Amino acid sequence: MWWNALLLALRAIRRNVMRSVLTVLGIVIGVAAVIAMVNLGGGATAKVSNQITSLGTNLLIVRPGQRVGPGESSVAPPFKYKDLEAIRRDVYGIAAAAPSASSSMKAIFGNLNHATTVLGTDNAFFSVRNWTFEEGRDFSDAELASGKAVCVIGSTVRTELFGAQDPMGVDIRLGKFSCTVIGLLQSKGQGAMGIDQDDLVVIPLRTFWRRVAGNQDVSMIQVSARDGVSTAKVKADIDRLLQERRHIGANEDDDFQVRDMKEVADAFNSTMGVLTALLGAVAAVSLLVGGIGIMNIMLVSVTERTREIGIRLAIGAMAREVLLQFLVESVVLSSLGGVFGILLALLASWGLARGLNVPLIINVPMIVVAFLFSALVGVVFGYFPARRAAKLDPIEALRHE
Repeated sequence: MWWNALLLALRAIRRNVMRSVLTVLGIVIGVAAVIAMVNLGGGATAKVSNQITSLGTNLLIVRPGQRVGPGESSVAPPFKYKDLEAIRRDVYGIAAAAPSASSSMKAIFGNLNHATTVLGTDNAFFSVRNWTFEEGRDFSDAELASGKAVCVIGSTVRTELFGAQDPMGVDIRLGKFSCTVIGLLQSKGQGAMGIDQDDLVVIPLRTFWRRVAGNQDVSMIQVSARDGVSTAKVKADIDRLLQERRHIGANEDDDFQVRDMKEVADAFNSTMGVLTALLGAVAAVSLLVGGIGIMNIMLVSVTERTREIGIRLAIGAMAREVLLQFLVESVVLSSLGGVFGILLALLASWGLARGLNVPLIINVPMIVVAFLFSALVGVVFGYFPARRAAKLDPIEALRHE
């Protein structure tokens, strides 16, 4: 019975190919939109999560001042090197803590120059930020202690100043002083907020103090927690330590901020999940529109085939067989729409992922759900026309012109 119903459904669809195509178009667009939106949302989430993770493992960033807006902080006294020493000494569970002070400067080599960020720090910076060397080495203890004019450069600086030339051992000028390139960092690419992580020159902190800043301020401390240690616990310990060192009372606002990058990543993932679900829900509306289109066409089909239905009933077909015939036809239409919608969604996801430069992540469970939902649309919206066909009076159907 099911096989015969399927054959009749396919025969009816072939008889009106153009009408069938236009009927399933709403299902195709709905399924494709839902799957493509979810895939793109997953790709965008993965991209930003990877960018945040690339900043460092279990990373906490400590800055003076309170955040008052995107990218803005209130004015507060900078940290001193003794604050870093206290964090290293008194906070349990940290793997490394790196001081940093930075300034925007022009790096010059020969007749080429490039505006970049010059960062003063120590070797803990490379550990905290999970940075490996493509070539060369980090700073020696003597270079750090004496503030020697040596530097490590990122791949963007290498490309802008040296092209394919080997930069190792070459002197470049930063403002009014020259430094010797002793290391080249592996490329990390674009970071969170679209910042190029490879566009930097790293020099010893004492060199930065003496040659660039003219003071011994520390503008930021980056801390990585050991594996298995809660970053929330480390954050709370740093808060208490700095409140004590900066003489902040219990009822006073902190004049510093400790940002847990894991919390930032979790908050972003949660927000992206909500947005992806919202986009998917909006796209799913077209599935309902497609279902209404199927019901409309099936009602027209029942009217057109009234005499056919009457003949089948008159020669012994049972009402449930007629109902099954039209119900299967509706489900076949919606399922075909689901299949073509999935193919269109995969093609659209691939194209949009390349265009938006996000990884292509195929959400297989969503594909299955979208297909099953499209079939369910056929059942729900096809039942009423099928029931109407099954309830036709054979005599009245045969009289139908």
